Amino acid sequence: MKDMNKLKKDYEEIEIPNELENVVKESIRQAKAPQKKRSFLKQWSIGAAAAAALFVGSINVSSTFAQAMVNVPVLGSIVEVFTVQNLTLDEDAYQADLSAPAINGLENEGLQTSLNKKYIEENKELYKQFEKEVEEMKKAGNGHMGISTGYEVKTDTDQLLSIARYVENTIGSSSTTMKYDTIDKQKNIVITLPSLFKDNAYIDVISSYIASEMKRQMAEDEEITYFLADESESGFESIQPDQNFYITADHKLVISFDDYEVAPGFMGVVTFEIPSSILGNLLVSDTYIN
Repeated sequence: MKDMNKLKKDYEEIEIPNELENVVKESIRQAKAPQKKRSFLKQWSIGAAAAAALFVGSINVSSTFAQAMVNVPVLGSIVEVFTVQNLTLDEDAYQADLSAPAINGLENEGLQTSLNKKYIEENKELYKQFEKEVEEMKKAGNGHMGISTGYEVKTDTDQLLSIARYVENTIGSSSTTMKYDTIDKQKNIVITLPSLFKDNAYIDVISSYIASEMKRQMAEDEEITYFLADESESGFESIQPDQNFYITADHKLVISFDDYEVAPGFMGVVTFEIPSSILGNLLVSDTYIN
């Protein structure tokens, strides 16, 4: 793996695209100027190469950014996850606070760039959509709207990195949606749910377990409610082939459902850890789940 001196040298040698020249200059100006609290941060226009350059420019020229890196969780000996983009809006009844993660230190720089680009583009599109909805609500007369995004490192081992990204929307009530990436840091691949299994038999096995677990939990606690399908009502019947998931540090598979997907909103995001014993014969190998 590259040492820190080599990484620093690589950063400094990356060519910064022309379209980011003004962004980098602004970062330098802000690093030298007294920091002031701002209620509104203008949207940055960042493409694939620009995403990498923004990280490089920030880490090399901004003392504020460097100070923030003190709190960055170190994953293994060199892989890091940190906030690379933050977009905010605080305007009367409209609030936005969107944070995008970035990964540094993967040996496969193509994979790393692809993931970082995806995270920034997701954040940017959410902010643009929020701006559009705010304008529409203003034209309609009044209302309240908010959005926040962020991330959490769910798993951090020498082998695996699982990152959860959330989007919380508030219009009257709130709802949360999740996205996860689980990365094999040694093989430099993103693990998908289907890739863990020999065939699609895992869908029925996992779905059956989750349905029985929902019934068990509801029987034990009257405050727990799930939407379960029966003869008279629609509800949970099966996971999707690419259902949200992550893998824990002790190699357990966790299936995740968004707000309102299988339960009322007060239940929030719900997850189920699947016993490895029911998956053994279905798995391609025990490399990740055991």
